[in-house]
Amino acid sequence: MEPESLYNLLQPVKAVEPPAEEDLPNREKRKHLPATSRKDAKFEELQKVLVEWVNTMLLPEHIVVRSLEEDMFDGLILHHLFQKLTSLQLEVEEIALTAASQRRKLAVVLEAMNQSLQVETHQVPWSVETIFNKDLLATLHLLVALARRFQPSLPLPANVQVEVITIESTKSGLKSEKSVEQLTECNTDKDQSPKDVFDELFKLAPEKVSAVKEAIVTFVNQKLDRLGLSVQSLDTQFADGVILLLLIGQLGGFFLHLKEFYLTPSSPAEMLHNVTLALELLKDEGLLNYPINPEDIVNKDEKSTLRVLYNLFHRHKLKESADGMPRGAPN
Repeated sequence: MEPESLYNLLQPVKAVEPPAEEDLPNREKRKHLPATSRKDAKFEELQKVLVEWVNTMLLPEHIVVRSLEEDMFDGLILHHLFQKLTSLQLEVEEIALTAASQRRKLAVVLEAMNQSLQVETHQVPWSVETIFNKDLLATLHLLVALARRFQPSLPLPANVQVEVITIESTKSGLKSEKSVEQLTECNTDKDQSPKDVFDELFKLAPEKVSAVKEAIVTFVNQKLDRLGLSVQSLDTQFADGVILLLLIGQLGGFFLHLKEFYLTPSSPAEMLHNVTLALELLKDEGLLNYPINPEDIVNKDEKSTLRVLYNLFHRHKLKESADGMPRGAPN
């Protein structure tokens, strides 16, 4: 079955009516998407891209999203998506059966997401209330923010905007106001994610990859020599995160306490812990200009491993040039 027809098959047929006066408490506002907005081609395309992204991310867990409007409200899928994107574990119940427990779980998940996105609750167009009440616009805003943060290469349609009717309950009855809500920005050079040197290298000059790897191996072994370590294969020896953490420490002039990582990891979870810690250290130093999924390193993805090591190589070669002499290992 073609992906297009599969996506359309999964979509429920549903007519959404604006709230009646008795459904809206006094002085409360609620947004309504008219049928013309829901049928907007770019609006539908945005939902399609996000549904396919979420389903791709959660495929190993056999979770399938059919409708962003109906499936995201209880926090279950958002919980799994957050863990997949960040490799962080949340202390919440796996299955929340009551409305109260679902709301509590959703609150924990959204708080963690906001912290990961580095935004304040009052600054964002989503909330526990709106997501729990199946507000499609709020859900889309949240997923777009997550995609831009964790997978900026995702081809979201640009300049998606829809007409929205805001309905307010007043003493004299319902009051409505039309407005336009922007879901994605226009494509400009400023908005484009930075070009990645390795995308171009692997695509346009694959014959140069070996030379780059050889230069990085030489650099890494120079820095690890004092620890009595050496690297022969960039593709495999960084998967458990141990050598990567030791290298970061050597270059930064510090040593990590053995309690902070697994020196001899014996499981994928321990390897993922090490790699995640290493990437966090690199982020803190401003050494990651391209989003890296720690699972890609653990799974021995060549391009992801090279990106990380090249960033270290490039920064410290520049420092050596600026200092006029090579930097030695820490005492």
